[in-house]
Amino acid sequence: MNSTVLKFALPALVAVAISTSSAAAVEQSCRFIQAKPEREACYKRQEDELAAKRKPDAPANDGQSRDTLRQMRQDDDAVYRSINNICRGC
Repeated sequence: MNSTVLKFALPALVAVAISTSSAAAVEQSCRFIQAKPEREACYKRQEDELAAKRKPDAPANDGQSRDTLRQMRQDDDAVYRSINNICRGC
């Protein structure tokens, strides 16, 4: 095997193993809480954390992105018009 592949694959595997074990440890900690209100609060915190991670960030300037898209469409239309004016196989 190529030693360069091993140099990059081994740290990547270690990072994946660490990240999955820490997530599993967080989930396991709530299961062993004896008091029901505290256990439910722990599960609620976990749900909130997962929802925050899964929630995509809202675009900062929605108006600016719309203007950018509009400008790109206008540019594309101009290019398509110029392409259509080219004689193909005259």
